[in-house]
Amino acid sequence: MLYCHHDSPIGPLTFHGIGDRLHGLHFAKQGQPIKPEPDWVEEDRAFGEARRQVDAYFAGDLTHFSLDYHLDGSPFQLEVWHALEAIPFGELRSYGDIARAVGQPGGAQAVGMANNANPIPIIVPCHRVIGADGALVGFGGGLQTKIWLLEHEKITPSQVHSPNQMGFDF
Repeated sequence: MLYCHHDSPIGPLTFHGIGDRLHGLHFAKQGQPIKPEPDWVEEDRAFGEARRQVDAYFAGDLTHFSLDYHLDGSPFQLEVWHALEAIPFGELRSYGDIARAVGQPGGAQAVGMANNANPIPIIVPCHRVIGADGALVGFGGGLQTKIWLLEHEKITPSQVHSPNQMGFDF
């Protein structure tokens, strides 16, 4: 498994994966990059395309990622993460909206747990999911990072769309 650290406006990010195929993106903890797993090998030039696209996102030049990445999770997690990929830049959904989109209308809490396990935040945009009441609940990178990302996309919690406006195609 290769990894590299990358500076960003929200602090250091760590990318990891096999070859150039991304398996994870991690936020810094207390301003420091995460500690790599013992079997990870640092490669400063790894994940060039992923880093380029993340930089373009932060620069405001990219609204949709087009990368080769690997998502490893349960069938339900994968379904939720694919639903997250369908949330357009600049839009929000509630956990309940995502639960309904994946055919689990009472599963908002399970969606929250899947969101929390998302291995590739920002690229799989779990930051675009909020509580049904508009609350900015939970985010692996911390609520300040979630707020930063939402402000970067020029969206506010009042922009949650009703389920029939979601545009998911399953």
